[in-house]
Amino acid sequence: MDRFNEKLSAFRQDTGDRLEELIHGIKVKEMLEKTEEEEKTRRIIIAVFAIVGIVAAIAAISYAVYRFVTPDYLEDYEDDFDDDFLDSIEDKAEAEAGAEAE
Repeated sequence: MDRFNEKLSAFRQDTGDRLEELIHGIKVKEMLEKTEEEEKTRRIIIAVFAIVGIVAAIAAISYAVYRFVTPDYLEDYEDDFDDDFLDSIEDKAEAEAGAEAE
C-alpha cells in the first residue's frame, strides 16, 4: 500500500507539473497572439500614414511644378498701373504748383 501511495503522490506531482507547464504555455501563446495583433494594427497604421504622406508629397510637387510652369500674367500689367498712378500724381502736383504760381 505504501508503494501505491508513493506512486500516486509521484503521479500527482508529475500531473501538477505538466498542468503548470500547459497553463504557462497557454499564457505565453495568448501573449504572443496579442503582440501579433498589436503588430498588425501598427503595420496598418504605418501603411495608412505612408500612403497619406506619399499623396501629400505628390500634391506638393505638382503644385510647385504648376506654379513654376504657369506664367504670371499680372507682371505685364503691374508696370502699366504703377506708371499711370505715378503720372497722375505728378500731373496733380504740377497742376497744384502751377495754380500756386499764378
